[in-house]
Amino acid sequence: MLNEMLMKLPPSERKIANYILENPQSAISLTASELGEKSSTSSAAVIRLCKSLGLKGFQELKLRVAGDLHKTPEEAFLDILPDDTQESIVHKVTNNSIQSLRETEELLNPNALTEAVNLIKEADSIHFFGVGASSLIAQDAQQKFLRINKRANAFTDIHMMATLLANVSERDVVVGISFSGETPEVIKILDLANKNGANTISLTKYGASSVSDRADIKLYTSASKEATFRSAATSSRLSQLLIIDMLFMAVASSQYDEIIGCLDKTRRTIDWLNER
Repeated sequence: MLNEMLMKLPPSERKIANYILENPQSAISLTASELGEKSSTSSAAVIRLCKSLGLKGFQELKLRVAGDLHKTPEEAFLDILPDDTQESIVHKVTNNSIQSLRETEELLNPNALTEAVNLIKEADSIHFFGVGASSLIAQDAQQKFLRINKRANAFTDIHMMATLLANVSERDVVVGISFSGETPEVIKILDLANKNGANTISLTKYGASSVSDRADIKLYTSASKEATFRSAATSSRLSQLLIIDMLFMAVASSQYDEIIGCLDKTRRTIDWLNER
């Protein structure tokens, strides 16, 4: 979290973040006042840093730093190297996927998730939009929510999505999906959704971004770097799917009796299609 946010923090908070990154072991033993003094700032700046990171307070920051210090080398992201053996690739890809999912869980803001679930439950329609690898996440979300009788759309064509958004209202939810948080098409779609009064949710990697800045509710995945072949969108794709699964399960659980009926109907329909 500190590494990802470092260059986006105000100068005083950046000094504190740098001190923690350079001296994590000693930082967790300090009070807010002592950390402010060590970093040539103030205790107030330490508290502001915690707010910038979306944490409840200084104690949570120290607990998270302490948790990272106890991670083993196996819990770090591993790069794919030239001429890696298949056995090594299997291990590294599996390891990176697991770490991405764990970090996404650690970064999850329960309040933001609750707000997103409540919006989706009450929405007339849910519109998911992503480009490239993120479009696959949008399509997965559409398939899931259609199964529980939620009116869901997933467009990969920005013109089609813009046409749909011309008639949205405050009863609609638009979900913009972009790992980088800087995908121009997703930025434009959220601008249009906001202009026309829809509720907006972003799904990006952790940290401030143009996409998350435009959303009413911000959901984050792990910001840890991908393996060398970034365009393959491996770990990031899984962590995005994890968030979609969380939204789906939370909505389904809150309307359990109704949802079970919907799932039974969709299952019977698919079974009928497969009959010979």
